[in-house]
Amino acid sequence: MNDHVADRPPGSGALGRRGFLTATAIAAAGAALGAAEGPARAASRINRSSSAGAFTVPGEEVRHTRTWMAWPDSTTIWRGKLGGVQANIALIAKTIAKYEPVVMCANPASASKARSMCGPTVTVITSIAVDDCWMRDTGPVFRTNGAGGLDAVGLNFNGWGNKQTHYRDELVAEKIAAHVGVPITYADLVAEGGAIEQDGAGTLMATRSSIINNNRNPGMSQSQIEAAMRTAYGASKVIWFDGVYGQDITDDHVDATSRFLAPGRALVQMPMASDNDAYAKDARQQYQILSTSTSAGGAPMAVTKLQGPDYYKIRSSSPDFVAAYVNYYVCNGAVISSHFGDTSADAAAKATLVRLFPGRTVVQLNTDYLGAGGGGIHCVTQQQPAP
Repeated sequence: MNDHVADRPPGSGALGRRGFLTATAIAAAGAALGAAEGPARAASRINRSSSAGAFTVPGEEVRHTRTWMAWPDSTTIWRGKLGGVQANIALIAKTIAKYEPVVMCANPASASKARSMCGPTVTVITSIAVDDCWMRDTGPVFRTNGAGGLDAVGLNFNGWGNKQTHYRDELVAEKIAAHVGVPITYADLVAEGGAIEQDGAGTLMATRSSIINNNRNPGMSQSQIEAAMRTAYGASKVIWFDGVYGQDITDDHVDATSRFLAPGRALVQMPMASDNDAYAKDARQQYQILSTSTSAGGAPMAVTKLQGPDYYKIRSSSPDFVAAYVNYYVCNGAVISSHFGDTSADAAAKATLVRLFPGRTVVQLNTDYLGAGGGGIHCVTQQQPAP
C-alpha cells in the first residue's frame, strides 16, 4: 500500500494490514499455521496444464454480471474494530447494489447479521466460507474470450506470504467458480488480485516486492513469474515497479497507488511534496516508470496524477491508515471511492474521477475502518464480468 506517514501517533485498534509486523503474537501464530499447510495445499491445486487459450482478464470498466464480496467476522483479526469494519463492508455492498447485483459470502454463524446490516438489495450466501473480507485477493479472477465464454483463474492465495491464516480463504476462488458454474485454472505462481492491475488489452502492472518475493514464489525468477502472470491473464507485457518490501502485509499492492483507466492510460496517486517515506518514494517511481512506458500495443502511456490527501488533515490517526483514492471500484454506471476528511483533497479527487470516468456516477464513502485496517474499496470487491 502507499502513502504511509511513519510519524503518525500509534493507534490502538485492529490488526492492520500494515501494522501486522508489530503485532507479533497474532502475526507469528498466523504465519506458523499458514506455513504448515497453506503453500502445500495451494501447490497441490495448481493446474499446470492450462487451457487459457484466448481467455483474457478484461478491464474493470467492462459490464459486470455481479460483484463478489466477503463478510468479516473474526475478532482475532479485527478485535474491537470488527463492528466498524462490518459497517464499512455493508455500506460498500449497499452502495454497489444500486448499480449491479452484489453477492456476499458469509459464514453461517454471521449470515443473519450480514443480512441485517446489508439489507435486502444484497444477496448473502453461506455456502462459501471465508476467513476475512479481502475478496480482491482471495476471489477468482474472471476471464472472458470475446465469444460469450467465461472462466476463472486462481492465484493460489497463501495469506499474503503466510502472514495470516487462510484455510477458508484459499478455497474461495474455486468455490465461487463452482457456484457460478465455470472452470477454474490455477496460475503457476502465488499472488493476489490486488497485486496485479490489468488494462484488458495485454498490459499488466505490478510491484516486485509483492510477487517476486520468497514468501510467495521462492526460487522463481522474474522471467518465470512474468511468464506465469502473462499466461494467467492472457497478457503480453508486464510493467514492473520495485515496490516496498516488508512494511505491510501485502508487500505493497499496486492497486493502492496505480490503476489502468483504459489501454494506454493510467492513473497514479501522488504523495504530498513533503512526504518522503518509502511509500511516497514508491509512488513517485511508479509515476516515472509509467510515464516512460508503452502499452502492449506499443502506444505511449498517458499518465494522470491524482493528488493524495494530507495525512495531518484526515479523520483517522491510525499509523496503518491507507488513504488511497485510487483504490476505487468501477461498477456498472458508477465509480465507488472513499473520502478521508481532508475536504479540499477529497473534493479534488472526486472532481478528477468525474473527469476521468464520464458517464459514470462518482460516489465517495467513509471507509475509515477499512483504511485503518490497511485497505479500501477495491480490496474488498471482485467483479464478475459479463461474458
